[in-house]
Amino acid sequence: MAEFNDLLIEIGTEELPPTALRSLRDAFTRGVTGGLDEAGIGFDGARSFASPRRLAILVEGLVDRQPDQTEERKGPAVTAAFDADGNPTKAAEGFARSCGVAVADLATESTKKGEWLMYRGTREGAATVALLPDIIQAALDALPIPKRMRWGAGSATFVRPVHWSVALYGDDVVPMTLLETRAGRHTRGHRFHAPDAIELANAGEYARRLEQDGWVIADLDERRARIEEHARAAAKELGGNILADDALLDEVAALVEWPVVMVGGFDERFLDVPAEALISSMQGHQKYFPILDGGGKLLPRFVMVANLESRDPREVVRGNERVIRPRLADAEFFWQQDRRRSLADRVDDLHNIVFQDKLGTLHDKQRRVAALARTIAPAFGADPDLSERAAMLGKCDLVTEMVDEFPELQGTMGRYYAAHDGEDDAVAAAMEEQYQPRFAGDVTPAGAVGQVLAVADRADTLTGIFAIGQGPTGDKDPFALRRAGLGLVRILIERERALSLQELLGKAAAQLPTELRGEEHVDTVRAFCLERLKRYYQDQGIGAELFDAVDALGIDDPVDFHRRLQACSEFLHMEEADSLASANKRVRNILRKLDGSPPETVDSGLLQMTEERQLADLLEPLMVEVDDLSSRGDYRSALQRLAAVRDPVDAFFDGVMVMADDDAVRRNRLALLARLNTLFGRVADLSRLPTT
Repeated sequence: MAEFNDLLIEIGTEELPPTALRSLRDAFTRGVTGGLDEAGIGFDGARSFASPRRLAILVEGLVDRQPDQTEERKGPAVTAAFDADGNPTKAAEGFARSCGVAVADLATESTKKGEWLMYRGTREGAATVALLPDIIQAALDALPIPKRMRWGAGSATFVRPVHWSVALYGDDVVPMTLLETRAGRHTRGHRFHAPDAIELANAGEYARRLEQDGWVIADLDERRARIEEHARAAAKELGGNILADDALLDEVAALVEWPVVMVGGFDERFLDVPAEALISSMQGHQKYFPILDGGGKLLPRFVMVANLESRDPREVVRGNERVIRPRLADAEFFWQQDRRRSLADRVDDLHNIVFQDKLGTLHDKQRRVAALARTIAPAFGADPDLSERAAMLGKCDLVTEMVDEFPELQGTMGRYYAAHDGEDDAVAAAMEEQYQPRFAGDVTPAGAVGQVLAVADRADTLTGIFAIGQGPTGDKDPFALRRAGLGLVRILIERERALSLQELLGKAAAQLPTELRGEEHVDTVRAFCLERLKRYYQDQGIGAELFDAVDALGIDDPVDFHRRLQACSEFLHMEEADSLASANKRVRNILRKLDGSPPETVDSGLLQMTEERQLADLLEPLMVEVDDLSSRGDYRSALQRLAAVRDPVDAFFDGVMVMADDDAVRRNRLALLARLNTLFGRVADLSRLPTT
């Protein structure tokens, strides 16, 4: 009878890279549980652990052995297995021997190609502990470690040197060696609070013993939740809240094993510096959590997380305050120095920054973007002069000391400096908005000038990089063109700016150096942008067939494309959708087989059947109505009106033979189907819509 126990595997290391800790933990868990599943070894669940000095997994309710395996093997053909006297040949004897049975115990199976010897039997499942070493090693080998390292005189490689390992199945040590360390039952606690080894009696007590005796909260998510809870509570006492994103919380939780939250402060004079610069310094350099008041204004306080219980917490706070002070002083110095020169005075400095060898400097790029921005500004309702001005100043903050120190503040500091220089508000806002959306789910630019600059900059980058033959390949996308392509079409769609992609990209290509022949790559870039849009919609649950139905019409305006797509998505929920899509497929198939084209008009005198007359009578006025709705962009109503033809179309196909013997009647009916096909294609190619 099968027995069940918990399995604990722990790898003890030197400090692991904090930004990779969560992915390492998750990959290790997937590797172990996946290996157990593949081996057919059942278990109830798994719990993951990770801290700066360990990766671990607790597999709960792990069965002690594999189930018995049914084995079936095909042997030689019967004609080759026995001689003329019916005696087994060496082939038969060798096959039986490999199966561990006598020839007489083998079965035969008849197939179309003859009879064959067969072995059918049951192989006893292996003990779980015998399979674990290979499963665990395979999971370790598959971890996403870009560059592995060696240590000491051994040959093992891992993300960091390994100092101990634990392997317990219930109360017993599983005999194995992991990364050249002999697995046992001794784990280690906090480096300072509990440096001595901790002996585990069984796998199940792991987390409790580490917290109780080792000053280690082994669960990464539990540490993260505790840090966030205590940090928010500390900030609340000051009348504020912490500024913390998921990435920072993850990183801080990955830096400590025993989190202790403390509050520090800094001189209020630093609040004259843009808050974003102070926040970047606190978060990026020191991994502190800034504190904002109820109105979102930065307070001169911060929350920090120590990795131990200090005998003198005040001294720890003072030490951290001493560390952050010069960082903030640097930001203050950069802020004061940078404002001594205007952004406009820095335009020529862009000559010194190469954007790409074949595409020139940043100055060359901004000159192209400025020309494009002026051209497309009217389509956005933006002032051409302001759009051109914003484009020429757009990258000037890259040559400031603040952005050199804090690259993540590009655009943000441009907005501050432009406002300080007295630039128009729309130009100042565009300095920051040009980078939106920065990531998936980010907002698109709100201002018209910002939209122009964001679109023009992306169009220049896309056409330029494709023109020099460095478009994305596989996982490689050094110029972030996938993000740029999606960002461009998202801005047009979400801000409802009607603009032809072909025209936009053509104008951008015209600004490139003549020898690059950018116009030859416009179609490729347009297709690339639409492919990014297709994947974006798929992530929102809109299938590829629906996208292709609209794309089949060659719609070049992303706003118009989006409206048609949304209308088709709603149309699919109508009860007539399946029938009309199927009818359109049938019409397309019939027309596709014709040698020539059917007549352009329907001759009412040749309509013989009631069903074709009824369809023809409905079709012409309906086409006028649908054309009018489509021309106004009311695609939802247009598709709803199409529902009126379902019954007449069904009746037509049920009662009318399209390919009549009489040539004139047949061609007239084909003309009727051609008109119907035209009607179906006013919003999208309905024949491509998915049907149930």
